[in-house]
Amino acid sequence: MRALTWQGKRDVRVEEVPDPRIEQPTDAVVRITSTAICGSDLHLYEVLGPYLKPGDVLGHEPMGVVEEVGSEVTHIKPGDRVVVPFNISCGHCWMCSRGLFAQCETTQNTKTGKGASLFGYTELYGSVPGGQAEYLRVPQAQFGPIKVPEGPADQRFLYLSDVLPTAWQGVQYADVPEGGTLAVLGLGPIGQMACRIAKHLGVERVIGVDLVPERLAMAARYGVEPLDMGSVHDVADALIEMTGGRGPDGVLEAVGMEAHGSPVGKLAHTMVGMLPDALAKPMIDKMAIDRMAALHTAMKAARRGGTVSVSGVYGGEVDPMPMMEMFDRGLTVRMGQCHVKRWIDDILPLVVDDADPLGTEDLATHLLPLEQAPHGYDIFQHKQDDCIKVVLQP
Repeated sequence: MRALTWQGKRDVRVEEVPDPRIEQPTDAVVRITSTAICGSDLHLYEVLGPYLKPGDVLGHEPMGVVEEVGSEVTHIKPGDRVVVPFNISCGHCWMCSRGLFAQCETTQNTKTGKGASLFGYTELYGSVPGGQAEYLRVPQAQFGPIKVPEGPADQRFLYLSDVLPTAWQGVQYADVPEGGTLAVLGLGPIGQMACRIAKHLGVERVIGVDLVPERLAMAARYGVEPLDMGSVHDVADALIEMTGGRGPDGVLEAVGMEAHGSPVGKLAHTMVGMLPDALAKPMIDKMAIDRMAALHTAMKAARRGGTVSVSGVYGGEVDPMPMMEMFDRGLTVRMGQCHVKRWIDDILPLVVDDADPLGTEDLATHLLPLEQAPHGYDIFQHKQDDCIKVVLQP
């Protein structure tokens, strides 16, 4: 089959790889019809390369049609249309029974000290081949895949794999009170959907922060107040001023480890990226720092007693944090990989609604064949050609 493989820093290629097959009775094989490039895939494209090896298949936002199932998979069958959550969870362990699917103890990566295995996301998370491919082997398929109806375009359902539940969790974690204000830092796909979900759930005022005009314009179409970070001296001060000198009740940070405005962190990423993998891995694992500008802004912008919700992906072990500010302001901080299946029952009715209240068909800016995946990564990373979200169609 054809699949998008990692070959090196900023070097991904579509190549022939072996077809997946059933290996365990809890497996399924899915023929992929749509698969997206996630903002966190760009971390693999640049920063987390030492944990990949040439030929690794990337991608963790897939959907398609079931081709084959193992003997213990009963809730889906060949021919069913399914979305595959990005985290691989069993549904029955201690963590899963508490809705903490991203910490599944059946697939947890204890050797690397990480949570549940993820599709296409380095040896830290199990080295499981990803979904930017023609076919995908799905472990723990007795629980994971989400069956969706035939008919509507893939884009209606594809984002159930990651974008929609991650954004939903981010809004829930922000815990904005009635009549309150939510600021969303970063208007990539997660930030866009977080803004729409917040408005749908009744958050009275949503402020979206970015520096890309196309992203600000898209958010504004959904009733979001855009704040161009390039037009203000200090984003935290601007948000506090916009909220009567108090600050937003909740700040959702949807940027992550490669934030703009972090020259020291960027230099550290660049220097580690120049090391051989054998040296880079322990540096990243024990001494890594992230580009922290967005997270520090969130901490300084949230009102006293407010909440910071972190959806952006981080990988640092020695990141400096403004602890005095966080403590003095009495902030609540919630974060973590999304527990995808925890939120599906809330989101699916909105996705099948003909009115498309979350605008699922108004997010992808680029629909590309799988063979053009390298081009998709390039324009997404460099924010070229008005690119906000790339969907690949094998």
